[in-house]
Amino acid sequence: MAERNYYEILGVDSKASDSEIKKAYRKLVRKYHPDVSKDPDAVSKTSEINIAYETLHDKEKRAKYDEMLANPFARSTRRSNDSNQDYNYQQYDFDPQFFSQSGAFGSGDFHFDDIFSAFGNRSQHGFQQHRNGSVAGEDQHAELVIDIQAAYEGAQRSLSLDMPTLNEQGQMVYERKTLNVKIPAGITEGQQIRLSGQGLPGYNNGAAGDLYLKIKFRNLDNLYVQNRKDVYQRVNVAPWTAALGSKIAVNTPAGRLSVNIPANSRNNQKMRLKGKGIPAKQAGDLYLLINIVLPESSSSEDKTAWQNLEKHFPGFNPQN
Repeated sequence: MAERNYYEILGVDSKASDSEIKKAYRKLVRKYHPDVSKDPDAVSKTSEINIAYETLHDKEKRAKYDEMLANPFARSTRRSNDSNQDYNYQQYDFDPQFFSQSGAFGSGDFHFDDIFSAFGNRSQHGFQQHRNGSVAGEDQHAELVIDIQAAYEGAQRSLSLDMPTLNEQGQMVYERKTLNVKIPAGITEGQQIRLSGQGLPGYNNGAAGDLYLKIKFRNLDNLYVQNRKDVYQRVNVAPWTAALGSKIAVNTPAGRLSVNIPANSRNNQKMRLKGKGIPAKQAGDLYLLINIVLPESSSSEDKTAWQNLEKHFPGFNPQN
């Protein structure tokens, strides 16, 4: 064969592990993606890479492909016996771990992280070409990770990427599309956004399936969500503020709020701000977790101040 096989396209050995295949795929897609590559054949190479990975990362498809490579004569004569038979068109897994970002994607308020990592978990029946009738495309489900702030304010972004489709010959190809995704304010973790007609393509004029994006929040060490809509935020407080109590201003996803820190507050003490969580139909709550931060002791005066404090509380034992 003059054409390279799928292993050669990905630059891996025929005995490569699943992780090695995935690593090679991601590296090549990043290299030849049309938005970053200056290669004049970037589009065709990206499609070639995607098709190779679609087969090799699926155990069943890879086993059949290896069998076909081991018996090239059977491969070349497989379809010569019956020109009128129905052909099975296998469905495909679409896993573009690299994609372009446009608009305000660099602002940090909205992220598509491995958005299509789950694209393609469907039945094994695949498309069938029928002489009469059409076949509707299947719905697809993926996970969409967003920053918590987007759930407070809402967001609308566009994503340009290569998506699978069927050409007139019923072959799978990749086509550049722009998806417009609107994140409504008040969306909670686990809710889904439906993109009509963006699932798997249909066959013989069959309607395309839909794409459902399940929302997951990007949790940080100092800001995270529990119970789908309750927000927890760690707030740094000076030791004298925690001891004496005071009103402080805190920047939260709900805006800049004035908060009363009670006297004798303890580390990790929780303060509840009702209705200041995700602004869903029934709003969640915002919980501020007190984090007492000590100032640096860099001078002799600093050390003297702490020594005087120690003398003032001779019986204090933090282990009790």
